[in-house]
Amino acid sequence: MSLPSDPHTAQQRHTAYYWGGDAMRSRSVGCVVLSGTVDVPAPPARLVADWERDIAVRLGLEPGDVEQLPLARARMRWPDYTRCVQAVSDWTHTIGLQSVLASSDIALMACRGARYHHDGEQYGGAAFCNLFLSEAKGLDLHFPSTGQRIPLTKGTAVVFDTGQPHAVIAREGVGFHAADFPAERDCTLVFLTWELPIEHADVARALQIAFDTDPATARMLDAEQVWLDGARATVCPQTGQWRQADGL
Repeated sequence: MSLPSDPHTAQQRHTAYYWGGDAMRSRSVGCVVLSGTVDVPAPPARLVADWERDIAVRLGLEPGDVEQLPLARARMRWPDYTRCVQAVSDWTHTIGLQSVLASSDIALMACRGARYHHDGEQYGGAAFCNLFLSEAKGLDLHFPSTGQRIPLTKGTAVVFDTGQPHAVIAREGVGFHAADFPAERDCTLVFLTWELPIEHADVARALQIAFDTDPATARMLDAEQVWLDGARATVCPQTGQWRQADGL
């Protein structure tokens, strides 16, 4: 498990607005990122070949793209799927998340790197738990606001707030650059991701989330978003730095 040196520095000025039931609520953006490595078997070669075909033919991933793969089809050809899920479940228990994984939505994803972004405008009511299934390809998961840079390999597990900026970048690189992902380089990653409900007591405690931090603004909004210093904010896709969301 890795933690930022000071979990109360960069995020105090950030507020995430999200749908909590039928009402918009406000909360802090958790700057704790939990990571570890679990022992999972490599996916079978025929399944990996199926993923590679799907990525090349159907998804056509460009550098920075993150897209969904069909999980139901993969499970039919993945005898160790349950073992992978159990490994992540066991790990989440060690960081205090008890039974939340079993009741959370799960998806299978592929990326060819990932531009800096946050997911607070689509998944503001959730945290992500990711399990990376691909062998090491010289890529890192970078959280610029906390300074954490996590080397990605098979079995890397991460839990983080969806409002936290992040990217998948080249190990030797600084920032996201499409040139770091040339066509001839094998740099596609496949991972499982769970949507953990941010209001679950264990999730909120682990990520240090405070709720209803700005109810007056929340009542005026009708879409999930993240604000910085009193204005809606977005993330620079190359550097990961916060900036005002112009025109919004």
